[in-house]
Amino acid sequence: MQIGVTKESAPGERRVAATPDSVAALAELGAAVVVSAGAGEAAGFADGAYVEAGATVGDHTTTAASDIVLTVGHVDPGLVRSLRRGAAIVGFLDPFVDAELMRTAIDSGVTALAMEAVPRTTLAQAMDALSSQTNLAGYAAVLEGAGAAPRALPMMVTAAGTIPPAKVLVLGVGVAGLQAIATARRLGAVVHAYDIRVETREQVESLGAKFVAAPTESADEGGYAKEVGADTQAQQHAALAPFVAESDLIVSTAQIPGRRAPLLVTDEMVSSMRPGSVIVDMAAGTGGNVAGSAPDEIVVRHGVIIHGPTNLASRVATDASRLYARNVLELLKRAIVDGELVIDLDDEIIGQTTVVHDGRAVHPRTVALVEAQ
Repeated sequence: MQIGVTKESAPGERRVAATPDSVAALAELGAAVVVSAGAGEAAGFADGAYVEAGATVGDHTTTAASDIVLTVGHVDPGLVRSLRRGAAIVGFLDPFVDAELMRTAIDSGVTALAMEAVPRTTLAQAMDALSSQTNLAGYAAVLEGAGAAPRALPMMVTAAGTIPPAKVLVLGVGVAGLQAIATARRLGAVVHAYDIRVETREQVESLGAKFVAAPTESADEGGYAKEVGADTQAQQHAALAPFVAESDLIVSTAQIPGRRAPLLVTDEMVSSMRPGSVIVDMAAGTGGNVAGSAPDEIVVRHGVIIHGPTNLASRVATDASRLYARNVLELLKRAIVDGELVIDLDDEIIGQTTVVHDGRAVHPRTVALVEAQ
């Protein structure tokens, strides 16, 4: 069995799907590993390190000829078309939105294992790439905001006077939001946070932040936030408005799987902020939590600087790659039996992670996506 590691082609993507350490572990599973030349350079992993770990360095053609191809994402349909029929691809495949890629996998007879479809259960925790990557993204979001802000985050006592701590507001308290809170607190800011899910209040307060008194409700069965009606949204805006106005930095992370991100900060609320204040909208790629944000752009609105990064984990590519490679390795440990990839659709992890197999969509949400086309 051969496992290929691609060189990422998406603009700005610096991560790699396997590290020298994970390559060595894959070899122990009975796999010959081929890494595309230069695949790990942007993340700090030289070709020579892969060779020392037991891999072969090759070109795209050699990598694409593998039985299993590892990637990060965003995946171009051309990569899937270049794989042999019966091969498998593992990565962030956007399987509930990217109909073209899923249809390409079906037509090409390629098995697709989507890392974002890994169930968020205790058993699958070591394979949860969404959590590992959004954790780092929350950290990077605060650093990006702090770097763009014209003032310091911590309180400073100097001979020339005392600088009060900056006020940070975190909207959305999932994995990214919790890390953003922790990072902002470590940098010395006063932090407030809000999430529609009532379960998050205790988590916010455990990190030393204050929970904003705005509408809350229970999460859905998967632990995610649910869409709210117009009345609840209006109540959210009214409760958040004074905190937005006083914030020096806002980090927004609120998203609803498969839906447009909820609008939490209106244009009127942005206009109430002090000029030079900064917003980092991590949901910009799915519609944005903040009016006026744009994916991968920096927009100045009413004197407020609004960043819309969509791939913050790539900013810390070395550690992001290490964590992602470990997630992929743990998944393959479960899927590889006696040196062969075994797709057991009845397995509680592999079955949910596999979105396309044997020329058909097998995940219910992917089935619905391709049938709607």
